[in-house]
Amino acid sequence: MKKIIILLPFLLSVTVFGQGFLHRDGQKIVDENGKNVLLRGLGIGGWMVQEGYMLQTQPFASPQYQIKQKIQDLIGEKDTKEFYAAYKANGLTKRDVDSLAAWGFNSIRLPMHYNLYTPPIEEEKNGEITWIEEGFKMTDDLLKWCEASKLYLILDLHAAPGGQGNDVAISDYDTTKPSLWESEANQKKMIALWKKLASRYRDNQWLGAYDIINEPNWNFTGSNKNGCDENSNGPLRDLMIAVTKAIREVDTNHLIFIEGNCWGNNYNGIFPLWDDNMALSFHKYWNYNTKESIQKMLDYRTQYNVPIWLGESGENSNVWFKDALTLVESNNIGWAFWPMKKIENIAGVTSVTKIPEYDVLLQYWKDSGQKPSAEFAKKTLMKMADNYKMANVTVKPDVIDAMFRQVQTNDTKAYKKNTIPGKIPAVYYDLGTNGYAYSDTDFVNYRVETNKFEDWNKGNSMRNDGVDILPCKDAGSNGYQVSFIEDGEWLQFTTQVKKQAKYNAAIRYSAENAEGKLYLETGNGKKSNSIRLPATGGNDKWKTVILSNLELNAGENKIKAVFEKGGFNLNYIDFSENKKGSSKK
Repeated sequence: MKKIIILLPFLLSVTVFGQGFLHRDGQKIVDENGKNVLLRGLGIGGWMVQEGYMLQTQPFASPQYQIKQKIQDLIGEKDTKEFYAAYKANGLTKRDVDSLAAWGFNSIRLPMHYNLYTPPIEEEKNGEITWIEEGFKMTDDLLKWCEASKLYLILDLHAAPGGQGNDVAISDYDTTKPSLWESEANQKKMIALWKKLASRYRDNQWLGAYDIINEPNWNFTGSNKNGCDENSNGPLRDLMIAVTKAIREVDTNHLIFIEGNCWGNNYNGIFPLWDDNMALSFHKYWNYNTKESIQKMLDYRTQYNVPIWLGESGENSNVWFKDALTLVESNNIGWAFWPMKKIENIAGVTSVTKIPEYDVLLQYWKDSGQKPSAEFAKKTLMKMADNYKMANVTVKPDVIDAMFRQVQTNDTKAYKKNTIPGKIPAVYYDLGTNGYAYSDTDFVNYRVETNKFEDWNKGNSMRNDGVDILPCKDAGSNGYQVSFIEDGEWLQFTTQVKKQAKYNAAIRYSAENAEGKLYLETGNGKKSNSIRLPATGGNDKWKTVILSNLELNAGENKIKAVFEKGGFNLNYIDFSENKKGSSKK
């Protein structure tokens, strides 16, 4: 398509910076110029649709309506509205979008809750469909920020009217009310919502696609309640066709993503496709990262000459992330990971800090007992809402590194600037994957059998690698220690050595019963002597041993701490110049 440049400020900005509408070209997603576009995105889970596991209210409050009710029971309706206003205002801002762009993402998947755009059917009169401006305003703002940062925005109806699945937290499904599949009024509302959205955004080129229904999981005729054994999926197909028809009445520009049953993956009965600007989405969690794990979707791509997109994935270890993204990118499949902000987690790109007072609320909601005062509860919740600001979250560089740099290379790089002489915390081992930056026996989380997760990280703190990290209270600690060390494991540290000299390494460790043993590799195959780490009598009883006379060259040195015998905890290694040539302590 030939571009016509009109020298008006608004149109010029679209023409110069826009890439045209994303669309299907055979089995590829391309821009206006026919250039292949590999979407690398993040789902902004929790902003419009809260799920209990993200707020640590699961299982006693999993879907959003239950979470909201528990909050309202504590602080009342007025203060609950104030909390949610702050939560949403802080949960996603231009700074968040700018950060995602800086980290390497080129797209955002927005999980939408319908009730921010239109009321529930119980609140409508005489079958009318009315609109709420809040959701549209939130979407407008996000789209404006995406355009400024040159990110595509994908609209994802995550919570459809009535709820679309028996996994209730995902879609905020209230089982006491008619679901999407049991209510014609809910289906009409969903169709009308998509037509309204398409009419509003039909001309915006940074609106990447419409993901028209997230993770339907419903048994229409089968016995599996999440629709995994469905063979026809007739109601799902009919509804998606109706939504597509409504969108196309007002918008012929934008790409449409569809999802199968069984959390997006069961496409039985969905074909043949009914639109020529469409792509198939699938979701992938916890399974093996082999070509066989995506073969069915690859077959669909070939058979129906249609693009495929990994619309949701994540919640695993860095090794799994690297392997999954290497797999899909090598097969020209774009992706959107999940989520952005979650309380006290290691697997997301950020983590929201939990204050001790919030644990008081969680304990009350879980076990009842002494009810916290409304004043205490509101103050706690407003502080938690404040912690959702990008300025207050903890960014996870190891997760970001695994999703982008590690997909391209096995090279390692420093997690922090480690200078010698100086103290290097054990948890500041290099960024990189297992076998390159570190070696750990258990390093990836698979769930191949139903509800059976493999052990991969016993610490679940600070970093998302296989290395087991726990909080540390020892003096001189940065707050974390490497624990559950097993025989033969190792950590590598990229260091900057100020001058060529001999150095002593003070090793700070604890060990309840077992005697550990380690040595350092200092490059070019050079190994130090092995040093014994006698039991200290407790995991919280710390001692220091000195490894002497390490020859280090000036400049960058990659130093590997090799654990010949495990069973101990490692706090830090403190390097100092050995001016006497030898030292004992």
